[in-house]
Formats: sequence, structure tokens, C-alpha cells
Amino acid sequence: MTSSELFDAAVKAAEKSYSPYSGFSVGAALLTSDGKLFTGCNIENASYSLTICAERTAVFKAVSEGYKKFSAIAVAGSNNSDFSTPCSPCGACLQVLGEFCGDDMKIVLADGEHFLSEFFPLRFSKENLK
Repeated sequence: MTSSELFDAAVKAAEKSYSPYSGFSVGAALLTSDGKLFTGCNIENASYSLTICAERTAVFKAVSEGYKKFSAIAVAGSNNSDFSTPCSPCGACLQVLGEFCGDDMKIVLADGEHFLSEFFPLRFSKENLK
């Protein structure tokens, strides 16, 4: 799957967003190492801390289906259906990605390809627990 196709899948996932409070729709498309695609969208809640991001929705869906190796994720976000401005993952989503992915995990945004190491160079990991 190309980065462009992955990003298009993220945009399509954003269309399912439930974001009545912020008005900011986010979609994510997560590609497993063996080519399976999982999508997610942000789902807001009136009790704001219970909101979940699109990226974590996609990761949790994949993990709940037995997948734990990922090669890429695309993230698309907008408050007006124009997904041309990059929308990077938040810190919580980067931490969750870091649980399953190495520094070379590809993150596709509207401005092109990036890597997890660019956004999250010093993440907390299981090595910190020793």
C-alpha cells in the first residue's frame, strides 16, 4: 500500500469521527507488518478526558484482533474537511505507538512521510521499568 493510499484511508476514517465538541475530525489508518489495514477515528465525550484519539482507536482495534507488529500509520485531521494541513499524533498516541513500534515506524501526514523517532525520540519503554 502506498503512503498516498494509506493517507486516503485515514481521510475516509475521519469522516466517521464523532467530534461534536471540538469540531475537529481525525482519522487514522494503521498498516500491520503483514499488510492488514485497521482504521480509527476520534470519538469525543462530554466528559472530555474520556475522549479517544483516532490513532489509539486503530491500534487498540488491531491489538484486540491479535496484531502487534505495524509498519505505518497515516493521520488526517481537519475542522473543515480540508485535510491538507498536517495533523501529528498527540503524546499519548505516540506513547501507544512506541509500545509496539520501533523508531523506524512510518508516520504519514499531509506533508509526507515521517518516522516515530522524529516525534518521540525519548519515549518511556519497558526498559525503564527494570
